[in-house]
Amino acid sequence: MAQEKKAGLLRRTSSSKKPLKEKVVLMYDEIFTKDDPAKTNPRFWDELFLMKVNLEYLEGKLESLDGDEVMVVKDNINSLFHHCVLALEEEHQIKVVNALQTLCALFRGVHQKNKSATGFDIINMLVGFDKAELRMKVSHMFSVAFGELFQKMNVFVFQVTDNISQNTILEYVMINSIFEAILQIVSDVSSRGQHGYDAVVLLALLVNYRKYESVNPYIVKLSIVDDEPTLDGLGMVVHQALTEYNRQYKNKEEENHGGFFSTLTSMVGNMFIADTEEKLSVQTNEAILLALYEAVHLNRNFITVLAQSHPEIEMTAAPVTPIPTTPTSLGTTPPSLDMMHNPELPLDPNLQTSNLLITFLKYSSIVMQDTKDEHRLNSARLCLIILTCIAEDQYADAFLHDDNMNFRVNLHRMPMRHRKKAADKTIPSRPLVCAVLDLMVEFIVTHMMKEFPMDLYMRCVQIIHKLICYQKKCRIRLHYTWRELWSALINLLKFLLSNETTLLAKHNIFQLALQVVSLFNMFITYGDTFLPTPSSYDELYYEIVRMHQVFDNLYCMVLRVSTNVGQWKEPASKVTYALVNVRAIINHFNPKIESYAAVNHISQLSEDQVLEVVRSNYDTLTLKLQDGLDQFERYSEQPKETAFFKELVRSISVNVRKNVSLNTLSQDVLLKEFSSIS
Repeated sequence: MAQEKKAGLLRRTSSSKKPLKEKVVLMYDEIFTKDDPAKTNPRFWDELFLMKVNLEYLEGKLESLDGDEVMVVKDNINSLFHHCVLALEEEHQIKVVNALQTLCALFRGVHQKNKSATGFDIINMLVGFDKAELRMKVSHMFSVAFGELFQKMNVFVFQVTDNISQNTILEYVMINSIFEAILQIVSDVSSRGQHGYDAVVLLALLVNYRKYESVNPYIVKLSIVDDEPTLDGLGMVVHQALTEYNRQYKNKEEENHGGFFSTLTSMVGNMFIADTEEKLSVQTNEAILLALYEAVHLNRNFITVLAQSHPEIEMTAAPVTPIPTTPTSLGTTPPSLDMMHNPELPLDPNLQTSNLLITFLKYSSIVMQDTKDEHRLNSARLCLIILTCIAEDQYADAFLHDDNMNFRVNLHRMPMRHRKKAADKTIPSRPLVCAVLDLMVEFIVTHMMKEFPMDLYMRCVQIIHKLICYQKKCRIRLHYTWRELWSALINLLKFLLSNETTLLAKHNIFQLALQVVSLFNMFITYGDTFLPTPSSYDELYYEIVRMHQVFDNLYCMVLRVSTNVGQWKEPASKVTYALVNVRAIINHFNPKIESYAAVNHISQLSEDQVLEVVRSNYDTLTLKLQDGLDQFERYSEQPKETAFFKELVRSISVNVRKNVSLNTLSQDVLLKEFSSIS
């Protein structure tokens, strides 16, 4: 009986006991009172940062406060923030790491609690207006000295929400700029190797903060940067990141083409091409593309960086450093450490030279192969937008067309059953504009499919048009295989005709058809000023006459649509008018060719015989001069691209949140990283 009573007493005693709180939690509880915890324990803050941070408890405590409680504990929260900043300057690494984690939790917790509050309200709650300027300066100084913490502290500005324009904390960062700190990291060789990638991506995101709603100082500052080392550093970071992507793709490509699978694939006629391409997929890097876009779009001085020569890094020979399993960089697919730690390489006169533009064209040729995936579609669109900006820039055009600056650019081509993969050795050394045109032609011939990427096709044709306008203006006779371009454009028209009903349900195909016909009108009207030889002009007429059935069918289609009442009446009428000279050529030369064949008793004329007829009958051909063929609408981000960039930045921000989370910033991970900081 006595034993039963004793057992019951023990059960009651054990059940009444509350679980003991860890010391750091007890110290957090002291902070969330109205009393200053340092009054009862002068070493309170020193002891706090020696203890492992309980992120979950600290964030939850912040979120649980109501309005009145916030005002009661505000001074203590200010003190916590203040001592975090002070601890960042400590030599004791554990204190620095714990202070950093605490700051991250403070940012997240306060923002989650005050999503509707302004940035200044949040800063007041965290820092206090009376001391905000001082503490921001301390943090700024520290960010310049230690890129690792600069990277981690600022990335958590983007951790509080997917949409950075809704992150009100950034309002304060807009006024207290960290732009100079970012540029210092990018311009210095040592810090750029360690933290350049993250700094550049951070800059791209800051540039996009409420860019359509108010004046963004980062846009203004980036647009006027003219310091050569800074611009070179920015270009180097982008160049290395894109090179790393190209290297990863080439490695996968070589792995796929080796061994038994490759032999089996060739034996059955490449029937597994679709599966092969899926395996070759490498995660795209929209973040670094966005940085390149902002630099090209905003800063005309950056155009010179595109052309600066570097030794071409041999992709297969580059040492491979495994990417850490715990992501520590902004964005996706950051460059390997070997790439980032070798920003300057000696030039070898026997080595093929490269530059940022060449690397970008190679990158584009990879991501533009498959546009079914949303990320690749966004990347392809952004690549074409960047090329549009380049094609409109006079300096860039001059470099692209410089006959004294020739490069051999090995673009990646989509495997297709009806063509063999071209050997890289057959690619001649040519002006870079030829590689741009090759890229456009490659896209045109490889994406005529059910899910038709109309927007990308429009951009491709517009880029070609802008380049030809420059050639016409400067009378540059480019030695290029123009027949491949003409053939691609005619096949595109043929595809539009064959899929008229399906495509019209989703797209205004007359707009694209008009762009293509206008390109032919450019060649017809001004080709004698920029085509390389008189025979090139003859070949243009030969292609038009040879493929006359496509143009005849197009005319019948647009005439039918334009004579009926409907939404496509006006755009179809424009194509009808644009076809005047093409139809004049066909109607003029076809009877001549038929007559020549009849007189000479030839059932089917050779190409040379048709060309002879063409050359002999130019003098009787009458064409109409069409206005505005060499005019184009210049690129403008607003309003057409606003929705695209908003969604793109949101997607990049989501990737940032995935790659750098509170969990990845564990004490062990951070201490390991600190050991590498000099």
